[in-house]
Amino acid sequence: MSERRTANLGCGRRVLAVANQKGGVGKTTTTINLGTALAAVGESVLIVDLDPQGNASTGLGIAPSQREYSTYDLLLRGADIVRVAMQTRIPGLDIVTSTRDLIAAEIELAQGRTRNFRLRDALLALPQPRDGEQVPGGYSYVLLDCPPALGLLTVNAMAAADAVLVPLQCEFFALEGLSHLLSTIDDVKQALNPRLSIHGIVLTMFDRRNSLSAQVADDVRDYLGNKVYNTVIPRNIRLSEAPSHGKPAIIYDKNCRGSQAYIQLAVEIINRERHLTAA
Repeated sequence: MSERRTANLGCGRRVLAVANQKGGVGKTTTTINLGTALAAVGESVLIVDLDPQGNASTGLGIAPSQREYSTYDLLLRGADIVRVAMQTRIPGLDIVTSTRDLIAAEIELAQGRTRNFRLRDALLALPQPRDGEQVPGGYSYVLLDCPPALGLLTVNAMAAADAVLVPLQCEFFALEGLSHLLSTIDDVKQALNPRLSIHGIVLTMFDRRNSLSAQVADDVRDYLGNKVYNTVIPRNIRLSEAPSHGKPAIIYDKNCRGSQAYIQLAVEIINRERHLTAA
């Protein structure tokens, strides 16, 4: 990470990387439900699926056969992001899908001189959002769904992002993995992206019947203070069922506890964004 480059993606757009090197913590569930909630309140949102498993694409109802272009084309073939982005069935929410081709991206990216900045350069091609006017590609939020690893795909996301949103499962080893992630974020900030910050930590899979969940939540709040969102995402069967139907939980069952929690998280994030803008 010796190369450092700054670029302004525009004060009217916010780019958030949803990252945690541990799998199964709710990154994709958080990405698609947060994106849906933001679109529901009038934001124009783009999700970039950076995970070769393509779960964000599947969870938004886009079958592999429908994915003509992918993040591989974006990062390795220089495809135009406006052309690559697909509309979803949710108004105001688009996605750059992922395919299995992305498995090879780590190796191929390692051979390029601009390997850490491919995604940032691609996002720079997006037109700026304009108040009160619909502009194709003029997204107000870009959400980057990172793979469960701290490789070049995640580094690309952090180098392109304004801030990192960390889903953290309420389990015994949560803090151990978190310290490693925070160290990586700091490394990227120092070497590649001086504007990078931690937007917040969202506690996921919280089981109120389990005293360990409450203990982990308390420990994380003691460790990171107001960086932890007030909203907690509960362990909820409807959140687990929704992807198999190709829908975010907010669409699949908007009244379930999980969906209501993600709606509240979106409100909290918007309020935090307003505070950051005012500051």
